[in-house]
Amino acid sequence: MPTKKKPQVTATPERRRELLALAAEVFAEQGYNATTVRKIADQAGMLAGSLYYHFDSKESMLEEILRTFLDELWSGYDTVLAAELGPRETLEALVTESFREIDRHRAAVAIYQKESRHLAAQQRFAFLAESQRNFEKAWLSTLERGVAAESFRSDLDIRLTYRFVRDTVWVAASWYRPGGQHSPEEIARQYLSMVLDGISVRPEPRLQTLPAEE
Repeated sequence: MPTKKKPQVTATPERRRELLALAAEVFAEQGYNATTVRKIADQAGMLAGSLYYHFDSKESMLEEILRTFLDELWSGYDTVLAAELGPRETLEALVTESFREIDRHRAAVAIYQKESRHLAAQQRFAFLAESQRNFEKAWLSTLERGVAAESFRSDLDIRLTYRFVRDTVWVAASWYRPGGQHSPEEIARQYLSMVLDGISVRPEPRLQTLPAEE
């Protein structure tokens, strides 16, 4: 007789989010390859076999973690881009939305930063490469519009600027902790005040008129 499969136990949405949050922390701290189902189960205070009732593999857990993060990120980004703001305002909104996502999904951002390059080579995680292409397009087009509109300096190396902004924003996942002294909006404001002072067009200095000699 064929062996009967064990019935799949469906976790409540709250329990599922809890398990994924724990798994994300383990992936972020120990790395995807070094993380086993047993390590995740230990963190959750359950047997490794019990975790399989909720998820069929660590790959499926990681996929859901990353898809949830990117779906929320692009929901925010798409809203910003659809608003058709000026280039400076678009850049400010994208940066602010990025810090909000770090606040919501710090561990997922850390995983994405560390693991996305080699994960994207797998068919299951091909969506990571597509997201990266869209991400690059959104930021480069915003910077290009800013240069064309003379909101940003004309001598900017657009691609270098994009890499600088991208890396300095997302590296915050390595030190940011939700519930800290500063809100994500405040961190974004401080970050933008430093970055934009360096790339905004500065007005030409006015020549001081000397008083006429009597």
